[in-house]
Amino acid sequence: MDARTNYNPRTVEEVFRDFKGRRTGLIKALTTDVEDFYNQCDPEKENLCLYGLPSEQWEVNLPAEEVPPELPEPVLGINFARDGMQEKDWLSLVAVHSDTWLLSVAFYFGARFGFDRADRKRLFNMINDMPTIFEVVTGAAKKEVKEKSSNQSGSKSKSGSKRSLESQGRQSKALQPKDEDEVPDEEVEDDEHGDTLCGACGENYGTDEFWICCDICENWFHGKCVKITPARAEHIKQYKCPSCSNKRARC
Repeated sequence: MDARTNYNPRTVEEVFRDFKGRRTGLIKALTTDVEDFYNQCDPEKENLCLYGLPSEQWEVNLPAEEVPPELPEPVLGINFARDGMQEKDWLSLVAVHSDTWLLSVAFYFGARFGFDRADRKRLFNMINDMPTIFEVVTGAAKKEVKEKSSNQSGSKSKSGSKRSLESQGRQSKALQPKDEDEVPDEEVEDDEHGDTLCGACGENYGTDEFWICCDICENWFHGKCVKITPARAEHIKQYKCPSCSNKRARC
């Protein structure tokens, strides 16, 4: 049994954890690892599929040989369409099919282990609270967050790539309102940052995490997702995320 099928979650929490791991791997393939993913999808090869693994990794591989397969299979032949359309459109198409596959795997586990109506609803709500892979890849999730923040407190300025949300988050976390009707400005700012999504993994901002902003696309990223530490960020005059760097390299 290979890494694609060797984990069988049995509770709602376990299925959701499996979903998040596979989702993170797929988002990596379509954002931070896009150049490697692009190269692996050679149209000259046989039908290929993009798999997200519970370990937050991804792989491009041939479909499972057993019929029927142990788990639902991703869409076949993503490599055949690679050179027949614009790269961003191809990535968006793969993202849509990846979202569909993730849902089918999650609810396959739900059916297999007898989730009742309440469990299925809870699982769907947990999944639905996260942006889809398509929304992350196309930037729709970030646009929605920006519009929400703009409506709440005006446009959110991004003063530089080395600005860390970490310090602001810790400051606001330490300030707790004494009255429900009295909300400090710092906490309102923390709520704004809480809506910010990482351009790599699609996860929300956390108050104890270092973030960095791309000076080209102005998207925010977990430092760990793009392998940038606070110390290294201090020496970067203009930060370009992996996606923007790859686009320039292929031009």
